[in-house]
Amino acid sequence: MNQEKKKVAVGAAAAAEVREGCRLGVGTGSTVNHFIDALVARGIDLDCVVSSSEATTARLRRHGIIVSELNSTGDLDLYVDGADEVDSAGHMIKGGGGALTREKIVAAASKRFVCIVDDSKLVRVLGEFPLPVEVIPMGRSYVARQLVKLGGLPEYREGFATDNGNAILDVRHLDLLDPVAMEKRINQIPGVVTVGIFAHQRAGLILLATDAGVTRITP
Repeated sequence: MNQEKKKVAVGAAAAAEVREGCRLGVGTGSTVNHFIDALVARGIDLDCVVSSSEATTARLRRHGIIVSELNSTGDLDLYVDGADEVDSAGHMIKGGGGALTREKIVAAASKRFVCIVDDSKLVRVLGEFPLPVEVIPMGRSYVARQLVKLGGLPEYREGFATDNGNAILDVRHLDLLDPVAMEKRINQIPGVVTVGIFAHQRAGLILLATDAGVTRITP
């Protein structure tokens, strides 16, 4: 099964997790796009839908789905999103598409987080994928220096701005054996908006697309 077919399969599996009347948060990325398509095909009624990015909002609206603001919905039942890396404990690196801050907010507001990935994204230890860090533009160089002190090699994502108008540093070579501790440590650097380690808001269920089908992993 090629990667695109895996994304289609796991998107359909995630759509099956959504119940009638669900208060749903929707993530960002190519795998999530297949989830949205499968969700529309199910034709169920949802209480509300909250999006984590402008790109996802546009896709939902093209399907005729009303997108609500999180400020007006309160807490959500379920958040469905992909990941750049995920370990068997449900810790993730996210933010390759630059939507990490809004994704983390929606994840934190949701009772349940379902992570949808293909088997290339499952790792033993996080860190091969460059870690995105969203930063206030004026603090970019300062934050980069602090990340170097932590052992990282940050690279400015040239020509890119998040939906919040901020910059992204992609950081290689950090030790992420303790992702909970590193998430907290980076978030405490002045100028950091969000780090793309999702360890406090980890996945409660991983739907993993493989050549043999979709596997459920409960961390």
